[in-house]
Amino acid sequence: MMRLNVTHRVFLAILAANAIVVLFMFLIMQWSMDRGFLRYVNQLEQNRIERLAAKLGKAYGASKGWGFIQASPETVSQLIGETIAESSMPPHPPVANESRLEQPPPSPDANPNRRFFRLERRIIVLDARRNPVFGTGNAGGIELYKPIKDKGKVVGYLGLLPSKFLSENHQLKFVKEQRVFFGLVAAIMLLVAAAISLPLARLLVRPLRKLAAATGHLSSGQYDIRVPVDSDDEFGHLSRDFNALALSLDKNEQARRQFVADISHELRTPLAILGGEIEAIQDGLQDLSLESITSLQVEVFRLNRLVDDLYQLALSDVGALAYRKDYANLSDILTAAINRSQSKFAEKELTLNVLLPHDPVFVFADTERLAQLFGNLLNNSLSYTDSGGTLDITLETAQGAVTVDFRDSEPGVTEEERKKLFVRLYRVEGSRNRASGGAGLGLAICRKIVEAHEGAIEALHSPHGGVWIRITLPALGRKQ
Repeated sequence: MMRLNVTHRVFLAILAANAIVVLFMFLIMQWSMDRGFLRYVNQLEQNRIERLAAKLGKAYGASKGWGFIQASPETVSQLIGETIAESSMPPHPPVANESRLEQPPPSPDANPNRRFFRLERRIIVLDARRNPVFGTGNAGGIELYKPIKDKGKVVGYLGLLPSKFLSENHQLKFVKEQRVFFGLVAAIMLLVAAAISLPLARLLVRPLRKLAAATGHLSSGQYDIRVPVDSDDEFGHLSRDFNALALSLDKNEQARRQFVADISHELRTPLAILGGEIEAIQDGLQDLSLESITSLQVEVFRLNRLVDDLYQLALSDVGALAYRKDYANLSDILTAAINRSQSKFAEKELTLNVLLPHDPVFVFADTERLAQLFGNLLNNSLSYTDSGGTLDITLETAQGAVTVDFRDSEPGVTEEERKKLFVRLYRVEGSRNRASGGAGLGLAICRKIVEAHEGAIEALHSPHGGVWIRITLPALGRKQ
C-alpha cells in the first residue's frame, strides 16, 4: 500500500476542498440558470399573451361573439401561431412566411410536436362573466388574466398557466450548452486549483520538513542544531519550542560531561593518595603506624562520603529516597545538629550565634533527613568561612511557615555564583581545592530534602559579607 507523505496529503486536502467548492458553485449556478431562464421564458410568453389577447379581441368583433371558437377551435391555434411568428420574425418578413402563417395549422392530433401546441394547452379563455370559453387547464394556477377588449369594452379574459419546466427544443439546447460551458469552467478551475495547490502544499510543509530534519540531527546527538523562526504562527511557536528543547539538551549534555569529569576528579584524588601511601608502606618507604593508618582512613572516609552523597542524589532523582515523616519539633532537631558541630566551630575559631524560640515548632517531617539537612549547612559554613568569622542561626514562625536562616561571614559570592550553589558538584573556587570543602554535593542534597518536605531553599547575600541560606517549611502549629 502506497504511503503518502505530508506534502501530498496537504495537496490532496487543498484540492479536495477546492473541488467541493467548485462542485457547489457548479450546482448553484446550474440551479440559478434553470430558474432564471424558466422565469425569462414565462415572461416572454406573457408578452405573447398580450398580443394574443389583442388578436382575440379583433376576432371577437369580427364574429360578434365567442361563437367562432366553439365553431372552429383551430382558430385559437392559428392565432397562437401568428403571435409566435410575429415575435420571432425579422422586421421585414418574407411574404412566403406570411402565407405559411395564414394557412390554418393542422390539428393537434396531426402534428403534436409543433411549437405553439404546448402553449395552446396552457391557455384559458373566459368570457366577460368569467365563464370558460376555451381551454381545459387548471384556472386556479393562473395568477393574472389579461383583459380581451373590443372597441374599448372588456369582452373576456385570457390567462396562461406558467410553465414549470422547459420543453422547447431550442430552449433545451441553450440550457444544455450552458451546462457544458459551466462544466468546462469548473474543469478549468479544478486544473488551476491543482496547479496552485501543489506549490502551496510544499510551501506550507517546508517548516515541518526543516523541523523533521533538525529532529533527526537532534536524535543523533547534535544538540547545537537550531531551527530559524520565520513566522509567529504555530510553526513559529513549534520552532521556538524546538530551539528551547535543543538548548536544554545541550546544557544537560554539557552538565553530564562536567559531572563525569568532576566525579572522576573527586574519585581519582583520594584513590591516588591511598594508592601512593599503600605503595610506600609496601616498599618500606613508610612505616605501618597508627598515623599512616589514620591517613588512609581519612581518605577512605572521604570516598565513602562522596559515594554516599551520590547514592542519595540518585535515589532522590528517581523518587526512591525514603522519607519517614512524623510530627517533629524543629527546634530540637536544629539544636542537636548545632551541638554536634560545636567542637569543630571552636577549633576554627568561628562564633555561633543561635536564636531559637522558646516554644516548640512542630513540622511534619523526617527527623533524620532534617538532621542531615542542618548538618550539611553547618559543614558548608564550617568549610567556606574564614577563621575568626561568625555564623548566625535563627528560627522563626510566621503566617503558617517556618523560616530557618544561616548567615555566615566572609568570603562572599557573587549573585551569579549564588544561583549555582545548589547545582551538584559546583563549588565557587575554580581550582576545586579539596582542602576548602567537599565535593560540592552537600547543597544539592539540601535542596532535594527541602523540596521533599514541600519547602523552599534559597541563597542570599549575608549582612556579614558571606552567604545567607534561607529555608522555608510549612508549619503545623501545636502538636495535637
